[in-house]
Amino acid sequence: MAKPGKNKSSLPVLTNSKAKHKFALGDRYEAGIVLSGTEVKSIRAGKAQISESYAKISKNELFLCNAHIAEYEFGGEENHSPQQPRKLLLKRRELDRLKNEIEAAGKTIVPTRLYFKGSLIKCELAVGTGKNHRDKRQDLKKRDAQRETDQAMKNAMKR
Repeated sequence: MAKPGKNKSSLPVLTNSKAKHKFALGDRYEAGIVLSGTEVKSIRAGKAQISESYAKISKNELFLCNAHIAEYEFGGEENHSPQQPRKLLLKRRELDRLKNEIEAAGKTIVPTRLYFKGSLIKCELAVGTGKNHRDKRQDLKKRDAQRETDQAMKNAMKR
């Protein structure tokens, strides 16, 4: 018998498709987000975007900036501002590690996914170093070469 509750496939998972292209991603962290009720309802409806967002540390707190969560259609006066900074929740040890890594190496905190974990919404963060144009071209060449080898293997298996 199946577990009671919502079907996991019906809940949206928002990904930052530009993150792998723009940054060389390293360590990943899972953070909670402080949201209002209308923001949660908009995310459940799939009306959010994190492709241009980033995370920054101010006053020993981590904030998700430039993430767009559309206003809830039936929110009325209780509606939220779509582009407001949202507080991210990490343990103090993880936050200190992030802060040291950012300050020492000049890296950026990039949100890669926004997903549901039970009834909570989590944000996956990655520490990234910006890629230059040459690095991006090399990644494209590697991906093309991998695609060609996969296709050749697939064709060889058919014979």
